[in-house]
Parts: sequence; structure tokens; C-alpha cells
Amino acid sequence: MGADEVFFAEWERRAAGAKRSLPRARALAEVLGVLSLDVPLLTVVGSKGKGTAATYASAFLAAAGRRVCTVTSPGLRDNRDRLRVDGRAVSEGDLASLGRRLRDGIAVLAPSEGYLSPAGLFTLAGVLHARDVDADVLVLEAGMGGRSDEVGLFPPDVVALTPVFGEHLGVLGDTAAEIALDKLGVAGPRTRAVLSAPQSPEVADALAGRVEYVAPGDGGLAPDLLPEGLGRVSAELGVAAARRVPGVGEPDPARTAAVLASVVLPGRLSWHRVPGSATTVLVDSAVDRTGVAAALAAARARWGAVDHAVVCLPDHKDLDGAVAALGDVPVTFVRLPAAHLRFTRALPPSWDVVEAAAITPASLATLGHRVLAVGTVYFTGLVLDAVDAGTRRLFNAGASPRPGGSGA
Repeated sequence: MGADEVFFAEWERRAAGAKRSLPRARALAEVLGVLSLDVPLLTVVGSKGKGTAATYASAFLAAAGRRVCTVTSPGLRDNRDRLRVDGRAVSEGDLASLGRRLRDGIAVLAPSEGYLSPAGLFTLAGVLHARDVDADVLVLEAGMGGRSDEVGLFPPDVVALTPVFGEHLGVLGDTAAEIALDKLGVAGPRTRAVLSAPQSPEVADALAGRVEYVAPGDGGLAPDLLPEGLGRVSAELGVAAARRVPGVGEPDPARTAAVLASVVLPGRLSWHRVPGSATTVLVDSAVDRTGVAAALAAARARWGAVDHAVVCLPDHKDLDGAVAALGDVPVTFVRLPAAHLRFTRALPPSWDVVEAAAITPASLATLGHRVLAVGTVYFTGLVLDAVDAGTRRLFNAGASPRPGGSGA
């Protein structure tokens, strides 16, 4: 069995109509002895920007001198990227060891009609790894929901709620407001602060009196320490939430600036040269009209024009919005082989359609010198792999201020 096969075994063997089982996940957490946390927990929930919020929260905590274990979902290029300590992905050996311990724990569980979800098992592995490495703080990114997600097994000290929209309708709720309340349901008696990015009027009405909003500029950071585009609001939210973690003092401004300046966000408005070619790809995990339009604007601001766009949006994403945003840009649409993602919606007749295996350095280079790649994180991970993007370290926890540099 490979290092990460155990994380997917029950999901891949699930019976038709079976659902993930939170009681089964709780039972496994009890077997592993991780159900009760003895370190502060910051949980990130929302529809978009969770990974950015988790990364910036973790970087701020590291700048404050805390050893921080972070769990995000899914991985960037592979599953090692889901689990990090001080911004660095776990080793293949550590992931294999965690997998063996999960497998041994699963072996003693009673049979169940439900299954252990991959995201949930990575959450449990991250909590286990945090204990192994004696982490001071744990940052968990929810896989999809809130109280309906395995992160809900662990009562957080602080919750960060990124922008919520009508994704997974009929699964987490029938409206964006219902989805937001499911995500907010992760909070419990232990929670001392629930911070939210600005929300749509519908969601804001549902959250009235339940959250503290983080407005642009509330993070108190210089603009050059924050990412460009729509990710900025999530980055500020992450920093504001990290400041509320129990026992975390305000770090030295110069050290904070140095660590945050080292943050990289592959797949979030990240630019990459295609190996062996003159082609550059702008990769962004945009899944709705607003996000695609923002990525296209960023590409045109740097390049003036876009030669080609490569797009991957399953049926539950905002395909219509992406079509409208891209206009007359030449597009290749990519279908992924994942069984849980459906690609059945009609596409513009001018769009080419390919399978995931077609995403190679050679094929990207044929599309022109200026290529935009947007879509679900599973797809952007394929593109990052094709361009051999560095994903093992998202920030430098040991970054030092430059001599004579400003602490602003």
C-alpha cells in the first residue's frame, strides 16, 4: 500500500449512496487518542480563500515564535502538501508513518455503512502529527463544510470564515445562507472569536450578530505584504484570526514583515515558466465569474493580452460565469477523471475539450507565450505539477529582517 492509499481506501470502496460518517471519524479519533486537544486551534471555513487564510495565519503564528502545524485540503501537487509544519510539507516517510497508524486504528473499528472521507483522514493525521512534533498551535482548513466536516470534531479557539457563496447547494444547504450557517457550526463553547471576511448581503443577514467582520486594512499590514487580487481579503482575515489565538503575542514587526514577505501561494495568481519553452502560465484556482475575471485582468495587466486560457470547472462550479468572463479568449476545457466530479454541462462550440492527461509542458507550450490556467484546485495542481512549481515550502519561518529594513 502506498504512503497515501489508506486515506482514500474507504472512499474508493464506498457503496452507492453511502455517505461519509462523522461518528466513524470520531471513533477513529478516540482510538488514536487525539480527540482532546491540548494546543490552541484555529479553524478556517468558507467557500473560497481558505488555503490563503490558513497560510497567512500560519505564517503570522510562526513569526510570533510558535511552532505551527497546518492542515489544508486538497494538496497542491500531491498529498504531502496537505500537512505542514512551519510552512514546510511533511516528508514522504512521515506521511507513510501517519498512514500506517491510521490503518491500524481503522482495523479495530466496528463495521459501518458510512465511510471515512479522505479530507477527514488527513485532518486526523494532521492532529496526530501536531502532537508528534510538539506543535504550539494547530491550524485546520475545513474540507467542505463546518459542523458537517471532520474539523467539527475539534472545538476551535478561533474560527475564520472566508467568503461564502452557493457552492455544494443541496449538500450543505439549499441557499448560500444555509451553507454559511453549516460552516459557522464548527464554533463551540471553547470558541473565543469568530472572524469573517466581508460577505454577500444574503450571507451577512444570516450571520448577523454571530461574527466579527475583518474589513480591508484591519490586518494592520503594509500592502506589499499581502497577495494581489481577491486573495488579499482572505490573507488579512488569516492574520487577524491568528492574532486572536490564545497565548499569541504581537510579534516583532520586522520579523513579521520578513516572514510574511516570504509567503508564496502556488495556484493563487502564481506565475510559472513552462520548462523548456518561452511560455508563461498564470495559474489561479478561480471557480466563479468574479474570480475568473480577476485572473484575466491580472494577466492582461502584465501581458496586455492572453493567447489562450485553459479551464477546468466541474458542474457544481460557476461555468456560465466563466464563459461570460472569458469572452472571446481561445479556451481549452479540461475534464478530470475523478469520479466525484461531473463534467456534463454544455460548452461553447469554439472551446476545445481534452482530458487531464493532455496537460503536459509540451501541450501548454503550444498554446502561445501567455497562457491563463483557471479552475478547481485539483486541476491547478495538475498544472503546477506540469510546470514543476515549488510547493514544499509556503513561507520561511526563520526569515530574518534585512539589515536596515523597515519594520513597517
